[in-house]
Amino acid sequence: MFHISDCKKYTRCPRMYFYDLADENKEYHPFVRLDEKITNLAIEKLGISNYFLGKIGDSKEVAMQAMKKNEWLVKARFEYSSLRVKVPFLHKTNGGWDLYFLFSGIYPHANDMAFYNDTVWVLKQNGIFIDQIYIIHLNASYVRKKELDPHELFVISDSFYNNNNNPTQPIKEYIENTMHDISPLLKEMESAKLENLPTPIRTNKCTGKSKCKYYDKCFPYEDKMDANSILTLIAASEKYKMYEENICTLKQCDIQRIEGSRQQYAQIMADKNGGLFVDHLALKNWLSYIQYPIAFIDFEWERFAIPPYIGMKPYDVLPFEYALYVLQEDGTVSHKVYLNIHDDRRDMAENLIRDIPKNGSVIAYNADCAEKVRIEEFAQLFPDIKDQLLAINARMEDLQLPFVSGMVYDVRMRGAWSLKTIMNMMDDPGYHALDIRQGMDAVFQWRHLDYNDEVDAKEKEKIIEDLKKYCGMDSYAMTVVYHWLCGMNKGVV
Repeated sequence: MFHISDCKKYTRCPRMYFYDLADENKEYHPFVRLDEKITNLAIEKLGISNYFLGKIGDSKEVAMQAMKKNEWLVKARFEYSSLRVKVPFLHKTNGGWDLYFLFSGIYPHANDMAFYNDTVWVLKQNGIFIDQIYIIHLNASYVRKKELDPHELFVISDSFYNNNNNPTQPIKEYIENTMHDISPLLKEMESAKLENLPTPIRTNKCTGKSKCKYYDKCFPYEDKMDANSILTLIAASEKYKMYEENICTLKQCDIQRIEGSRQQYAQIMADKNGGLFVDHLALKNWLSYIQYPIAFIDFEWERFAIPPYIGMKPYDVLPFEYALYVLQEDGTVSHKVYLNIHDDRRDMAENLIRDIPKNGSVIAYNADCAEKVRIEEFAQLFPDIKDQLLAINARMEDLQLPFVSGMVYDVRMRGAWSLKTIMNMMDDPGYHALDIRQGMDAVFQWRHLDYNDEVDAKEKEKIIEDLKKYCGMDSYAMTVVYHWLCGMNKGVV
């Protein structure tokens, strides 16, 4: 028996589907926190009091019988042709049944139709007439007060939204126009085996917004490629074709077949120069804006689908930690880590103002998309200290800029420019000695504290220590990278 998630994985990539089936160590950690039982909140929104509630293992006959006795069905299970679906809400009408999908995001777009189409297809194959189709989704403008209000939290829409987040295509009409018979797909899945699949072919599905976690299984040789391989060329659509033509290194690149970005230029010149490219004048100009004392700042935060605290909207962020290294002109350094559990936004903002020097530069990595945004959110939330917070942003520089702008490239970066990637090139143990090595790992550990106030004291102490070490390493790593940039430009006139 298959589920819609199986069909989606197989359609995207049969290999990914089979690798995922065999992955004994897979552990699902959602990137966005969803603490509340969203189905129960939606039940309040719909005003349902009496209903049939489906459960794991129900046969379709259970749901079909429930339809004869109940006005509302919640999480009912239906099956057809080896596909099993869970239907969020069905409501009996004079003409048939209204179907309500539950979307835990803000704006449902018509860009992931498998769940909608396949669910309706199964219902229709079971002879169920669908009168109208709605989607219950989170309200982007809802601001939480003391108590959560399900009636304001949700919006019930009969249309999908366009890229400007305005209602556009009617949901039922769009589903009916795009729905197709998936029986051939199900038969193919039943007979498919991993060992019979053809040699993997690289497509944009392999990388997309993020690289598939099984990418290295399909293309193991890339993990062993030389640091100056042409396959490290950033955003180059022709690089794999050139590689197949035995154009294997960056310096061999056919410049007539690349997009010509500054990053690509830096990569090619780095290989021609023996491994490192530096635009010394541009770097000197950027470094000239940095003034002592220099405060290196890094935040960690959690994102909540449903706002847990006053003043938050759906999908708002809750910062829970920052680490600060302050470098004086004489080389002395001071270090501070602030960590809270639950909601201490006001205290965090006030500590930030106290801890960061009143003059000099503030440096963060990817500042414009991270630390600056967090500080702006604090400023909106606490207008009485807004000016002090925005004054910090006014002095902030982004340490990522020299890399994303093509000022500096070292072939050891292998086409990436994350802080960890660059730090790994340094003669420094860096992140390797830490128990927490990734930002999302830090979030998962913090969740353990936030979920459970009665966590074992020793375990709590260990988690707090690990969180402080990890966030502190991010801010410390910035000082190492900054000194590296200064060193390569020493003596430039």
